[in-house]
Amino acid sequence: MQWIIFMLLLFISSIEMLMQNRWKKQAGTGLLENCTGCVLCSEDNGCITCHHRLFLLIWRDGIRQFGMCVHTCPPGYFGVRGLEVNRCTKCRSPSCESCFSRDFCMKCKDKFYLHKGQCFRQCPPNTVVQPGTRECQETCEPGPWGQWSVCTHEGRTRGCKWGLETRVREVAGTTPEEGTACPTLMETRKCRMRKHCPGGE
Repeated sequence: MQWIIFMLLLFISSIEMLMQNRWKKQAGTGLLENCTGCVLCSEDNGCITCHHRLFLLIWRDGIRQFGMCVHTCPPGYFGVRGLEVNRCTKCRSPSCESCFSRDFCMKCKDKFYLHKGQCFRQCPPNTVVQPGTRECQETCEPGPWGQWSVCTHEGRTRGCKWGLETRVREVAGTTPEEGTACPTLMETRKCRMRKHCPGGE
């Protein structure tokens, strides 16, 4: 009986030594550096599960897949928080540097222009590049000028003073969106009041 207990203890001790040696080998090959923030880590694939506040970033190298736990997702990815795991998900467009969701880009890579969440080589028709940014801003095509209004001064249409008259033009189609680059839609000019002062002056 004692012989069986001795053999069992010897077997358990050998297993523990093998596990320690494997752990040291992993530490020596830098696996532990790749497992920072991991709850569960694989020798072949890196992080599998991360601590609650971190994101799991998975990338491929050939046919191998690696995982890493990060505080913020790198360019070209966006963070998705879930009940079991938070993941870094890749933006669908390769020309997108950062995105809000898989299909909505917030910033494009160099040589691309952003318009309504998409990246373009050139700004689409009826848009212009905003100064200092790589974003395309919609323009509007106004219609013809209307007639000049009646000449007025402080709300009056009669008198011997100079007044102002205005004219406007409208944008064809729908109302322009906020931030749309439109040319001038109203003009004013100085005008002489129609009625002269009493006495013929």
